[in-house]
Order: sequence, then C-alpha cells, then structure tokens
Amino acid sequence: MESGTVSERLRVAIVDDETPARSLLREYLSAFPDVEIVAECANGFEAVKAVEETAPALILLDIQMPGLSGFETLELLPCEVAVVFVTAYDEYAVRAFEVHAVDYLLKPFSPERLEQALRRARQRIGRPRGGEPEKLAAAARPPGTWPDRLVAREGGRVHVIPVDALDFVEARDDYVCLRSGGREVLKQQTLTELAATLDPARFVRVHRSFILNVTKIARVERYAKDSRLAVLLDGTKVPVSRAGYAALREHLK
Repeated sequence: MESGTVSERLRVAIVDDETPARSLLREYLSAFPDVEIVAECANGFEAVKAVEETAPALILLDIQMPGLSGFETLELLPCEVAVVFVTAYDEYAVRAFEVHAVDYLLKPFSPERLEQALRRARQRIGRPRGGEPEKLAAAARPPGTWPDRLVAREGGRVHVIPVDALDFVEARDDYVCLRSGGREVLKQQTLTELAATLDPARFVRVHRSFILNVTKIARVERYAKDSRLAVLLDGTKVPVSRAGYAALREHLK
C-alpha cells in the first residue's frame, strides 16, 4: 500500500447505518497513512451536515439506510465530492454507475478491493461528478415508479417533502421553490428537470414558471383573454397560461 505526504492526504467520510460496517472500514482505512477519516455518519442526514462542515473529497456511502437512502443522500451532496457506494446488495450497481459513482464495493470486500477503489477515487478528485438531477432522483426509487417524496438541502439541513403534500413548484433562477402547506423550500434544480420526475397524472406544468398539483386546485378563474388563475384550496393563486390551461383541462373533467 502506498503512502503519501500530508498535502496528498485523502479526506474521507464514512456513511453507514451499521456500527460494525463503519468499524471495519475504519480498520481497513487505518492501513493507509495518506487517508484521513474526517467524519463517520450513521445516516444520510448526518452525512449532509458532515459534508458541509468537513468537506471530504471522498464519501464511502451505504445505500440501504433509514431516513435517507444512499441515492437520496447523493442527490444532496456537492457534485465535486467523489462517491464510492458500499453495500451488501448487488442490484443497485447499474444505478450507481449511472449517477457517476467512482466504484461499487459489494460487502464483504477485501482491503485490496478497497485500495483499488481509493486509487480510482484519487483519479476522480477535483473533477465534478456530473449526472443530471433527474437521474439522481430516479436512482433513489425502483425503476418505473414516481417519487413519493422530494429531498432538498439548505446548508447542512435536509428537508423531506411528501409529494402528496406538495401544492406547487415555482421556478426561481437556477432553483425551484417547493411550496407545501404554506412552507417554501428551495432546491437547486430547474423546473424542466423536476417536471420530468413527477407523475404527469398528478402534476401539470401550467405556466413556464409553475407546476401544479392538480389535487390542490379549488377552481380556475379567467384572468385575461389568454390567461387564467388557478385558485388552490388554501386560497393561493397561481398563473395559468393558455398552453397550461389546455394541459390542465384534461385533469379537470
């Protein structure tokens, strides 16, 4: 195993809900003098906070965890952080590489296999991970299904919003504003990207800047010759364009 100087040290965070798994990784990593463990986390919520505070270059990330899955956690991490998935399940491998994971370690693995993953990670450090937000979101759920919740990060804080509770989504520059029960949460994603992940039977893009949950609509009022307003159950009014109304009308029959 190769050693390294202090300037070359690889800052690593371990994220796994099982204590024995974290201990084993810590033991294996102790053999690498050029690796520094900057955080150990038992779930995705802790991981998001730890990344914000410790800025690791690499995360060794479990997939099946309570609270947030590994894929949901990945969606909330900065794109410059390299990720190696560490899991006991082989069925997620294809999805892992679709979201540009550096490697996929299947438990149990050897120290030599971990060393190989670390070498790959070093080659990736400093290069954005890439991957479209809709692909990251899709990886978090079984193929062919729509999400039942959305996740968003504000600093080290994570918001989990049930899709059923979502009133509407509004475009705000490079972000979308998720509105639920009068509460607003910003998520770094475009409206077009988010629209691709939502069930079209329940969510309609009624305006270039708005997606509406059709179950939250009380009525639609004419506003001008070619535009209308959707009045939600809580009284909020959302603009509806002519094209948006044509799409929405199919859901209001």
